[in-house]
Amino acid sequence: MNAAVKRLMRAGNGLAVFLYRRSNGRLGGSARGGTPVLLLTVPGRKTGTPHTTPVSYFEDEGGYVVTGTAGGTKQDPQWFRNLRAASRAHVELGPRHLDVDVHVASGRSATVSGARSSWPGHRPSPRTRKSQGV
Repeated sequence: MNAAVKRLMRAGNGLAVFLYRRSNGRLGGSARGGTPVLLLTVPGRKTGTPHTTPVSYFEDEGGYVVTGTAGGTKQDPQWFRNLRAASRAHVELGPRHLDVDVHVASGRSATVSGARSSWPGHRPSPRTRKSQGV
């Protein structure tokens, strides 16, 4: 990905986070097809600087499950790499703020079937192989 695209994506992410927070999740609280979105804040794995990103999620057994598919690309998204290295994260669900423990789900297991049933229209790519429970 070239530098201009990265800057554009970073700016779009910042705007999405701003709108979500300003509206308590009314703007940006759901993605295409009604998929719910939360704000996930985790420290950078190298710098420790907190980074916030909007991510789709579904609820499973009292927790929140997010998947790091990066649109089916081979690379994990940076937020997922940071989350995998963290033991704790901060979640914003509308006006609610929660500090959560991080747990890695292995393999495709029930997490992918949960995503299919919880996210209308969600089609995990063949590369969807990683999920993170928060």
